[in-house]
Amino acid sequence: MNERRLVRISKYLARHLRHDPQRIGLTLDVNGWVPVDELLRAAGEHGFPITAAELWQVVESNDKRRYAIEGGRIRASQGHSVPVELDLPAVEPPEVLYHGTVARFVGAIKEEGLRPMSRHHVHLSPDRETATRVGARRGVPVVLVAVSETHLTLPA
Repeated sequence: MNERRLVRISKYLARHLRHDPQRIGLTLDVNGWVPVDELLRAAGEHGFPITAAELWQVVESNDKRRYAIEGGRIRASQGHSVPVELDLPAVEPPEVLYHGTVARFVGAIKEEGLRPMSRHHVHLSPDRETATRVGARRGVPVVLVAVSETHLTLPA
């Protein structure tokens, strides 16, 4: 599959597994999963046929691990604007986290703090490089540093 087709399928999956499943008649379970065969059928019925092999290649080749396939089901791994409970294990955050954004949002962030906006969570990255890539998607990146709450020492 060529790179253009790979990207188109990935964007299609993002739209329908993260933001708008009902647009093609999908119903995600509470954890965001939908049967693979239902997704493939719905995509075909809505003018965007995807083969099982193409779907597998998109999932396996995605460097950000955006999608997971398990037990005949698929889901987006992050970034939902529809309510889902990903049921991920709790982990201790690193002492310093980074937030990638662009200059036009820095003023609002200074005034209001980091907010999830239309998502369920604020996206924080474990390193500057990842935050820079996140910010670069929308323009010239700005990287903000956030100290993990568990590592703050508050006055008594």
